[in-house]
Amino acid sequence: MENDRKTPCYKFKINFSIMNLTKTILLLGLVILGIGVFSVAISDNIKKDKEELPSSELKTYKNNLATPPTPNNISFCEEKVPIDIYWVKEGIEKELIIHCYQHSKTIQTFKRSTRFFPEIEKILQEEGVPLDMKYLCVAESNLENVVSPAKASGYWQFMDPTGRSYGLEINAFVDERYHIEKSTRAACTYLKALKQKFGSWTLAAAAYNMGENGLQRNITEQGISSYWDLYLNTETSRYLSRIISYKLMFEDRNQYDIQIKHSEYYQPIPYKEITVDTSISNLMDFAKSQNILYRELKELNPWLRSKELQNKGKSYVLRIPLKSGYKYEELF
Repeated sequence: MENDRKTPCYKFKINFSIMNLTKTILLLGLVILGIGVFSVAISDNIKKDKEELPSSELKTYKNNLATPPTPNNISFCEEKVPIDIYWVKEGIEKELIIHCYQHSKTIQTFKRSTRFFPEIEKILQEEGVPLDMKYLCVAESNLENVVSPAKASGYWQFMDPTGRSYGLEINAFVDERYHIEKSTRAACTYLKALKQKFGSWTLAAAAYNMGENGLQRNITEQGISSYWDLYLNTETSRYLSRIISYKLMFEDRNQYDIQIKHSEYYQPIPYKEITVDTSISNLMDFAKSQNILYRELKELNPWLRSKELQNKGKSYVLRIPLKSGYKYEELF
């Protein structure tokens, strides 16, 4: 009797489980069917929208690629550039393309130019060096105090031995390769010496990049004295083209579509000069004594390479901003 009573309950549980499983399967089937119908409907709508959208309203990728113009007459330091020779034209054109489409670096270089060009131009004129040589400085450092992989440093990218040989002090406390005035005067002296040796400013610029011994060796081996006809290493063969491309862009900004507003160019920081003939044990404390920030002292005097200045019987001229915390608009 007990077994007969248990049998209907067992069958009921089995039937109930089968019913639940059947319902679940049916429900999943309906869900899958619904998703399929919905996807087809969306696909049809997208296809219909694309078919109905006029071609003039379709979004298309646009990139205004164009070759920057290259003038038919170009000079560097009043020396004619043979732009009619194909490798000369293509070389300058290559650098123009790079600078015109390398937007971030080119824009920053232009913006910095108004801060540094006035002083560089003044020194070039005083030293009897053509103003075009300021573009050599641009090609070397983009008017930044940078260090190259070869350890050339500063605005004019002097190597340590060359800098010392042209009167720049370089040690743990002072590195005048980062001194805009002194490094520019040293560069002028060096370029004039190279001009005297090689006979042209173009070759002087090439020697500045390659080294005078290396350039002289190539001139002797190839029996050619024209920079534009020499077969040189990649860097030096591009060097003058790079300098000239900057000259073209700076001197005809409309032609190269340089759209930087006057208020966007960085301005020089007004400063006074003070002479220091003793050591300074703590430049941060010194800055406080001048009522300026340590960062302002370092930005106007990047040649100070330590937190102290050890002085051994020398005098140093420091630039001190006329006031601390200039607002950007105040500089115009």
